[in-house]
Amino acid sequence: MSDLLEVLHVVGAVFIVGPMVILPMFALRAIRAGDGTQVRLLAGSALGFGIATIVVAALGFGVMAMADADRGWALTTPWILISAIAVATACAVHLGVVVPALYGAAGDRGAGSFSYALIATTSGFVAVLMVIVVVLMVVRPG
Repeated sequence: MSDLLEVLHVVGAVFIVGPMVILPMFALRAIRAGDGTQVRLLAGSALGFGIATIVVAALGFGVMAMADADRGWALTTPWILISAIAVATACAVHLGVVVPALYGAAGDRGAGSFSYALIATTSGFVAVLMVIVVVLMVVRPG
C-alpha cells in the first residue's frame, strides 16, 4: 500500500502540480493577446489543479505516515516540514491571489482587481516554491 501511495504522490506531482504551476504562465500570454475567453478557461483550470494539488499533498502525508520506521520520516523531519510549509504557502498564494486575479483579468465581475504584474509575480513565487519542494524531495537533506 505504501508503494501505491508513493506512486500516486509522484504521478500527482507531475500531472497535477506541474499544470498548476504552468497554467498561469499561459494565462499571461492570453492576457497579452486580449483573449478573455482563454484567460477564463485557464483560470478555471488553474483553480481545479490548485485544489487537486492539496490532494497530492495529502497523499504525501499518507506516504510519510506509512513509511518504514527505518526511513525516520515525520512531520518534524526538516525537509518534510519545509516542503509542507512551501506547498501550503504555494497553494494559499495560488488559490488566494493568482486564481482570483486571473478571473479579474478575464473580466469576471466580483473577481477582484486585475494586475498583470501581480499575476506574474505571484505565479513566479509559486513556481519557485515548488522547485524548492522538488529539490527537497529529491535530495532529502539530513
